[in-house]
Amino acid sequence: MQHRIVVLGAGYTGTVAAGRLAGRLRPEDVAITLVNAESDFVERVRLHQLAVGRSLKPRPLAEMFAGTGVEVRLARVTGVDADRRTVAVTGADGAEELPYDTLVYALGSGWNDQGVPGTAEHAEQLASRPGALRLRERLAALAAGQPVVVVGGGLTGLEAVTEIAEARPDLDVALVARDGLGDWLSPKGRRHLRRVFGRLGITVHEHTAVTAVEADRVATADGASLPAAVTVWTTGFAVHPIARATALEVTDAGQLVVDATMRSVSHPDVYAVGDAAMAMGPGDKPLRMSCASGGFTAWQAAEAIVARLTGGKLPNVPIRYYNQCVSLGRREGLIQFVTADDRAVRAALTGRFAALYKELVCKGAAWSVANPTFGMPVRRRRVVPEPAPAGATATARA
Repeated sequence: MQHRIVVLGAGYTGTVAAGRLAGRLRPEDVAITLVNAESDFVERVRLHQLAVGRSLKPRPLAEMFAGTGVEVRLARVTGVDADRRTVAVTGADGAEELPYDTLVYALGSGWNDQGVPGTAEHAEQLASRPGALRLRERLAALAAGQPVVVVGGGLTGLEAVTEIAEARPDLDVALVARDGLGDWLSPKGRRHLRRVFGRLGITVHEHTAVTAVEADRVATADGASLPAAVTVWTTGFAVHPIARATALEVTDAGQLVVDATMRSVSHPDVYAVGDAAMAMGPGDKPLRMSCASGGFTAWQAAEAIVARLTGGKLPNVPIRYYNQCVSLGRREGLIQFVTADDRAVRAALTGRFAALYKELVCKGAAWSVANPTFGMPVRRRRVVPEPAPAGATATARA
C-alpha cells in the first residue's frame, strides 16, 4: 500500500519539497500529489519586473514534473482536517477531499495591508501574479508626470520602487519608509542605495508611517498628504489563513509551529515549509519570510520525511543566511553579505556586477524548480513499514 504524501502549494518551497521527495523515494512505495491553484510556477521574486511590463518565462507545472511520479492537481485548497488527515480542495470537477498520510503545508503568504484604512480598496500589491498584472495595467495607463507612491522600505519595496522608476522615468516616483532608507544595511550598502535612488530621481520619505490610503493620495502620521495616482503596498506578508482554522498549532500570525525538522509540534504527520512555518534559525531567531529561508526549510522537511519513512538518519544541517540579494532595476544591484542570523557585515557588492549576481541567483532558483529531481540518487530509498500489532496490516511510518 502506497504512502500518500500531499504537498499544498507549488511555490518555491512546495515544488522543491515535492521534487526532492520524488527523487529520494521509490514511486511504488509513495504517491505524491502536488496541489496548486495555478497551472504554472510563478517566479515570485520577479513580480516587480512583470509589473512594469516585462515578460516572464512560462513554467507549466505539468511539464516540470513530467516523468517524476508527482501528480499535479490543479485545485484551490479550501480546508485542512488535521485530525482526519484530509484536505478539502475545489477544482475543475468541483469539491473533493484528498486523504494523506503525510502532509507538506507550503501555502506561503500574500500581502499584508496591516489594517491601514483604504489599503485593500485602493492600493496595489506584488505578492501574487494577479496583483502584479493589475499593477501593470495601472502603471501602463499613467500619463507622464503622474505620481506613484511605494509604501514599505523593505527588500520588496526597494526592488519595486527602483524597477518602476527605471522603467518609467517620466513618472514622479516616491518611497515611504517607516524607518531610515536601508538602515539595516552596511554603510557601503546604504551609500550605494542612496546613489541609485538619486540617479533614478526617487523621492524618499523616511521615518514616515502611512495612516490611510485614498484613491489619489496617502495620508501620513505627521499630517502630510502625498499625491498618488497609484499606491503600491509592500509592508510585509501575511500567511495563508487556512492553517488558523485547523487543529494545528499556529502562532498569533497564523504560521505553523514546527520543530527543527519542520514537523508540526501538534500533528507529527504534518510538515510546514517556507513562509507558512514558524521555524527558528541561528541565534534562536525566527527565520524571516523569504525565498532564502524557504529553500532551507523545504530541503530540511523533505529529508526528514525521507529519513522517517525509510528508517534513515534525520538531517542535521544548520539553517543560516549568507547574503541579501537586491535588484535595483535591471542595471544596478546590491548584494549585502550577512552573518548566519541575517545581520549585515561590512562587505557588500554593488553596481552592475551585483545586478548580474542577483540575476544568476534568480535563474538558479528557477532552474532548480524546473528540474525538481536533478542530482537525485539513481537508486531511490525503500519505505520501511512500521511493525504492526498482531492481526493488523503494516503501514509505512509517518
